[in-house]
Amino acid sequence: MPKLEDKYTKLKKSLAELGRVVVAYSGGVDSTFLLKTAVDVLGAENVLACIGISPSLGKSQYKQAVKNAKDIGATLRTIKLNEMADPKFASNKADRCFHCKSHLYGLLTNVAKEKNFDYVICGSNLDDQDDFRPGNRAAEVFGVRCPLIEAKLTKNDIRELSRQMNLSTAEMPASPCLASRISYGLEITEKRLKQIEQAEDFLRSLGLVEFRVRHHDTIARIEVNAKDIAKVTAGPIRSKVVEKLKALGFKFVTIDLQGFRSGSLNEQLSDEEKRKSL
Repeated sequence: MPKLEDKYTKLKKSLAELGRVVVAYSGGVDSTFLLKTAVDVLGAENVLACIGISPSLGKSQYKQAVKNAKDIGATLRTIKLNEMADPKFASNKADRCFHCKSHLYGLLTNVAKEKNFDYVICGSNLDDQDDFRPGNRAAEVFGVRCPLIEAKLTKNDIRELSRQMNLSTAEMPASPCLASRISYGLEITEKRLKQIEQAEDFLRSLGLVEFRVRHHDTIARIEVNAKDIAKVTAGPIRSKVVEKLKALGFKFVTIDLQGFRSGSLNEQLSDEEKRKSL
């Protein structure tokens, strides 16, 4: 296995060869690290961070992303997305992520052409190839480069390098778009996305760090780390959580005894559904 230092050297060399780049930026661990490295290697004048704005992006995440970009000294441009108008996205089938990313990458490709940037790059890392990620196919379709994958950088590698750079995102929990919390086959609506955002903001206010609120129509299925299950099921907090989530429109509030796990909604997909979407 290549050493971390060698992977990082390869990443910087790869970025240097790309010229001027548009970074598909979300403010998360991977895209923040990629943005910082791109600015260091290419200079801020040759890097444009673009963040997609839609109901799928929580307000707190957007606020943090803006701060991260400012701290890095990068130019940030907001791109208004309209994926909700696409029935292929809103119907929330197994390939939802492909349609979402296609919408984003199409817009970013146009921005790159308009502003004379050479490439659009994204923060997909090596571990993403082992997961069910239909969005990776969209990157291939639109010619979006994935420098972190090319350098064989894993999530743990990126966190370690982020620590060395003193990036605030080094220990940040992964936080994919709010649409990823809605059970496949259940239509994605602004109302449901808002329910999830407000429910997760409330859990965060209780001191929880890594968790998800999965939307199963009338049921909210809460995933927290195993060590936090006792906390959220204890009398006073349990009552507060139930009261808040029912006020948001859920009829039933449940705790998943398996605990937090990334991409748990993919467990309901068959192997055939996954193959068709990749």
